[in-house]
Order: sequence, then structure tokens, then C-alpha cells
Amino acid sequence: MRAFNAHLCFWFMGALIANAMQFKPLKATISFVLACISFSCADKQNFDQYDDLGITPTVASSLVYVESPEEYINNTAGLDFYTQDFNFDAFNEDFFAERVLDGSITYELENTTSKPLEITLSFLDDDGNVLDTENFSVDPAPTAVLTREVFYGGPTGRSIDIIRNTSAFRVTARNLGDNTSVSGIPDPKIIFRSSARFRLRLK
Repeated sequence: MRAFNAHLCFWFMGALIANAMQFKPLKATISFVLACISFSCADKQNFDQYDDLGITPTVASSLVYVESPEEYINNTAGLDFYTQDFNFDAFNEDFFAERVLDGSITYELENTTSKPLEITLSFLDDDGNVLDTENFSVDPAPTAVLTREVFYGGPTGRSIDIIRNTSAFRVTARNLGDNTSVSGIPDPKIIFRSSARFRLRLK
């Protein structure tokens, strides 16, 4: 029997932010172009205008990835066939928490098993309190990939403080069907993945 595969992965902030946070596994690209300044010899230039520039790069990160073959689900008794907490300190690191403006998290849930399934993702603070929850339900295969984007910050998004205070994720997967059926699709499994994009004010 193949074991349940779940891991938390992220590439975050790029070399500039990684150095500031001393967080090596982070990878992203932050680029910006300063416009050329043309002037005549008679004009006095105000180079202090640089202080007024706002640098707000968008950083992207993979978050939670969960995968389970149908064989594992069939061999697990009970409604919940998987529950686990993942530590994730990148959001509440001071460098990120003090600079994040807004952004979104995108989720994808793919089910090629013969079972209706449910996934719950909870955002936890340092004390284990639930800050936010996303629930996903998917029909048995064949069914379309479920995609959802949730916004944080800005005038219409959820509170950005949820992101700033998140230090862990809790993933719970439930089998709403039986423990005997097998999908006719080759290598049936459930795959749950998420990714994030957030804007930071660096200056």
C-alpha cells in the first residue's frame, strides 16, 4: 500500500527578502526598472525624489500539497482518512507581516477516485486558534477540477491580519463514500494544492 503523501512547500520573497529574513529556501524574482532621467545642464535635479518611490513587488509561493491514492483511502477506517498540522512561519515573519498589502490564495482540488470527498484547510495562529477556514467538496470521478481563489486585504478581501498571524495550516481529508469501490480511471487519487500571490511594500 502506498502511503499518503502530503507536504508543505514554498518559494517565497526572492534573494532580497531571503537575505532580510535569513530564510534560505525562498525563491522568487523581483524586478523593477527606474526610468532614465534626462536633463539639461541648466536644470537642477532633485534626486531626493527617490525617497518618494514606492516599491511594491508581487511574490508568489506554493503552499500546501496533499496527494492520496484511492487504495490508501479504502484501507483507512472512519470518516477522516487524514489530518495533519503543517508549520508555516513565512507569513508571520516580521519582514513579511509588516509589509504585506494584499493578495490571494488559489486552490485546486482534483478527484479521480470513485468517492465523494471533502477537504478542510484551517489557518492557525501561534496558539492553535483557527483564524480562517476553507471547505472543499468534490464529487466522484469523472468530475472537473475544482478551482477557487480567495482574496485577502483591499476593500473587498478578507482581513489581511489573517495572513499576518498565520503560523500553521491544518489539513483534514474526509471520505464521504465507501471503502470498497475503485475508480475505473488509471491510478485514481485525490490531489489538493494551493498557491499564494501577495504584494509587499518594500519601501
